Amino acid sequence: MTPPLAESGEPSRIPAHNSSETGRDAEPQPAATSAPLLQRLKGWLDLALVADVFLVIAAALWFALAVVLHSRGVEAPLHLFQLLWEPLFTPAIGLLMAAALLSGALGWWQRRGQR
Repeated sequence: MTPPLAESGEPSRIPAHNSSETGRDAEPQPAATSAPLLQRLKGWLDLALVADVFLVIAAALWFALAVVLHSRGVEAPLHLFQLLWEPLFTPAIGLLMAAALLSGALGWWQRRGQR
């Protein structure tokens, strides 16, 4: 890691903390091995939730189009939507609702802890 540059363009002289200067040993730092794993897991979860939102929006648009086509006598899009409703769209909507409730509960818990 390079030291930051001062206004003169030279590296600034920041004294390094040495445990021998204080006469005591430096406190051990906790292992941060789980932090990158949790950040990566959170990133994947966020990506999955974003994909879920787009899936639910696409399903709503598909349903609206299928209803319009059904009124004109074209049955295939509505039939396919009905086939995919239970195995695909119902869990996607449930996941989206659960994530919204969890997010609201965590936000409430954090605000409660700040008081």
